[in-house]
Amino acid sequence: MAIMGNLANFASDSENWWRKMCINKHRRIMNHQVQNNWQDLTDEEVQDTKHGLTDTQVLESRQRHGDNVLTPPKRTSMWKLYMEKYRDPIIQILLVAAAVSLALAFIENDFVETFGILLAIVTATTVGFYFERDAASKFRLLTAINEDQPVKVRRNGRVVEIPRRDVVVGDVILVGVGDEIPADAELLECVNLQVDESSLTGEPLTTKAVFSSSFQGQNGEQQNEGTHGGATYPAHLILRSTMVMNGHGEAVVTRVGDKTEIGRVAASATETTHTKTPLSMQLDKLAKLISLIGTTVAVTAFVCFLVRDILTNPIWHGTDYFAMALVVLNYFMMAVTLIVMAVPEGLPMAVTLALALNMRRMLKSNNLVRKLHASETMGAVTVICTDKTGTLTENKMQVGSLTPISDCNPEKDYPSLNSDSLESDRIQEWLAIAIAVNTTAELDGDTPIGNPTEGALLLWLKENGYDYLKLRHKYPVQEQIAFSTEKKYMATTVSIDGRPWTFLKGAPETVLGACGLTTEARQGIDRTLSGYQRQAMRTLALAFREGTFAEPSSHADYHGQAVVAISDPVRADVPAAIAQCHRAGIKVKVVTGDTSETAIEIARQISCLESKGKENCKGRERWHITGAEFAALSDKEAYDCVEHLCVMSRARPADKQRLVQLLQKHGEVVAVTGDGTNDAPALNYAHVGLSLGSGTSVAKRASDITLLDDSFHSIASAVMWGRSLYKNIQRFLYFQLVVNLSALLLVLGGSFIGTEMPLTVTQILWVNLIMDSFAAMALASLAPSREVMLDKPRSQREFIISRPIGRGILSCGILFFAVMFVFLIWCERHGAGSIIDVHELTLFFTTFVMLQFWNLLNAKCLGSCHSALRHILRERGLLFVLLLILAGQWLIVTFGGRMFRTQPLSFGEWAGIVGLTGLFVFGGGELWHAVCRLVHRHRA
Repeated sequence: MAIMGNLANFASDSENWWRKMCINKHRRIMNHQVQNNWQDLTDEEVQDTKHGLTDTQVLESRQRHGDNVLTPPKRTSMWKLYMEKYRDPIIQILLVAAAVSLALAFIENDFVETFGILLAIVTATTVGFYFERDAASKFRLLTAINEDQPVKVRRNGRVVEIPRRDVVVGDVILVGVGDEIPADAELLECVNLQVDESSLTGEPLTTKAVFSSSFQGQNGEQQNEGTHGGATYPAHLILRSTMVMNGHGEAVVTRVGDKTEIGRVAASATETTHTKTPLSMQLDKLAKLISLIGTTVAVTAFVCFLVRDILTNPIWHGTDYFAMALVVLNYFMMAVTLIVMAVPEGLPMAVTLALALNMRRMLKSNNLVRKLHASETMGAVTVICTDKTGTLTENKMQVGSLTPISDCNPEKDYPSLNSDSLESDRIQEWLAIAIAVNTTAELDGDTPIGNPTEGALLLWLKENGYDYLKLRHKYPVQEQIAFSTEKKYMATTVSIDGRPWTFLKGAPETVLGACGLTTEARQGIDRTLSGYQRQAMRTLALAFREGTFAEPSSHADYHGQAVVAISDPVRADVPAAIAQCHRAGIKVKVVTGDTSETAIEIARQISCLESKGKENCKGRERWHITGAEFAALSDKEAYDCVEHLCVMSRARPADKQRLVQLLQKHGEVVAVTGDGTNDAPALNYAHVGLSLGSGTSVAKRASDITLLDDSFHSIASAVMWGRSLYKNIQRFLYFQLVVNLSALLLVLGGSFIGTEMPLTVTQILWVNLIMDSFAAMALASLAPSREVMLDKPRSQREFIISRPIGRGILSCGILFFAVMFVFLIWCERHGAGSIIDVHELTLFFTTFVMLQFWNLLNAKCLGSCHSALRHILRERGLLFVLLLILAGQWLIVTFGGRMFRTQPLSFGEWAGIVGLTGLFVFGGGELWHAVCRLVHRHRA
């Protein structure tokens, strides 16, 4: 381990002389104190543990080792964050188009098109920048770290409280129940010290002990025996940001700030991973495809028109080279126009708006999204690696079951405390006394302080109507023996009616062994205990005797009271959320630092073991492995193993990160959930990291989304939002590319028959910019559909424009082109000799817009068999945009005049255009969806 290796290198590391000196001095004092032999110590050493560091030593230590502050991640400047938005592939294509358009604008002295493209670019990038900055500001408030919390230390011979940031290497710190440990330290002395290391290892309770010289090698190096009970970190070390749950102790600080274990984990949690999201990869492909198609069409058109002109235009047989250059320039401008029209200017706006709206909506459902693309990436997730404590479980111990031991005589063994009490009440009263007095825990309202197991018993007492403080006051403690891992019990003697009574609590095998139980009774209790343990519950037994304390091993005169099962219950909404993820084709893997038995039982309770197989992986079933076993596998063995894993227990931070990276090599889109610092590296390397609102600041900084309500159900909701968002982007692409394809073909068709541009630059600006932005808002605002959770996850390699969508774009685009091309020819022949006839141009322009208007409704139900009118009244955003487009078109036609080259139309003309286009587009779409529904019912 990193800490063990660093401790072993103290003697050879000249930079750590101060730590070495402090630790060795305190160990020397401690060993003499244990042996009660002070003769060999100097006066300075005898006083050192009580004196602590002097002010001069504090300054010297701080100068060498720095402040006890975790360096926050370097904040990216606002300008750099804004410029990053221009790395979007579609934005880069638009920038090229804007540059070419600007060059042509100087030639034609018309900058409207250039202005429109630049407006689209700036709007899309600014909206994305604003929403990400807004989320970042909320996140900074959520993850604010308080470095000023008080810490007890020995300084200048006195115990004083100082801010956590002022703790230095060499300080002697005093920790007790409820304290957060301020820095990495080595214990000098402790009494019944138990620490919650779940923020680093996932283990909620670890027993600590002082350093023993038997753990040292010949050179003073720490040996592996320094770890205790298979714990992740050595038993004599206490680590920054862990919590004292029981007992108290003193320790000498060995590391502060970024050099602490949590500091190193935090550093790996902020490494740049270069993990691309599925959406960004899809947009990369789309940008390349658009560039290829646009360039190919433009070059082909340029060559064809130029060759045709050379063959048919007599100017090429003369010497008027200036006229020839003008012809070439004219065709070149047409080719550039085709490229510009091929680029969907509204796409960045649509994607950004869809992501931003999702971000805001998900915040209302307790999902704080920090990065725009994370909300969409959730829709592509194929594997969720979830932590247990705090994510699947409530991280709150409670009494799962309490079974009284019936092998006793209530009248004899439970003397009456109240003359009116029944026998059943008498048993309950004595049980209440035993729980209230034989404990070190306290309650702050409904919040346990101290040992979580003892806190659970006090909560049970409160739920059953007892006030533990009144009982303690009524029955004062005469003697108390603290729990220890060696004894495996705790005992307390109190005075009841002037006589001593001793209550015993601890491991069932120890406590029950001191009770005179019959064989039949003991067998029944053992069966009960086995049932509890199979359910991953912690078990303990309660007993009592009249008189003072007696060692349980030497007497069998204790009377058994009850056996208790303590559990960290699964959150109520988790099983349903897991089932929803399974139906959506998402695999869920439990990855925890807890024991194998507990991890497997929790996975069983949430139905994560349904897919376990019988194949072996290094001699064991492939669905479960421990962190140590996983670390021992070669890369190939681990790669072959990860797909079949359901449970990884005793997992360390590096194990979780390795699992994520190997799953990604399998082509999986991985989401990781967790609340502890130990989860941070995996959160950082995952495609989507999901931290809990109650988790550590390091975990939140490493994540992409924070679940404010700590609910796994919110993860399933995030998947639904992500999948719906992806469909909304596809809907917009369908709508946008139909517009672009039909407009592009019209330019080509108009050129072939020798007409002018059928749409003016300002009209194209309305169609390709304003209307597309409105459409982006309409389609991005569509509500999510739970139907998407019945689909399987999409492949990362699947192109964003699927074959059905591609066929829809081609068929609708060509159909719209055919209709408008026929109309173009009619306008040319029935107008004033050319398309310049303003009235005919207005009819053509309005018809083209109304085709897209009705097609927006068809886009709403793309990919489904539902009618476009289904839930239409709920889609207020869509209705508002439709009204806005219709009103905008009327205003342009009626008042556009010379700017848009339009003339007002009569009511009959408006009714004819709206009615015919509606019947053609919307009616045709409804007929198609009706046929789809009939086919679907027939297949079902």
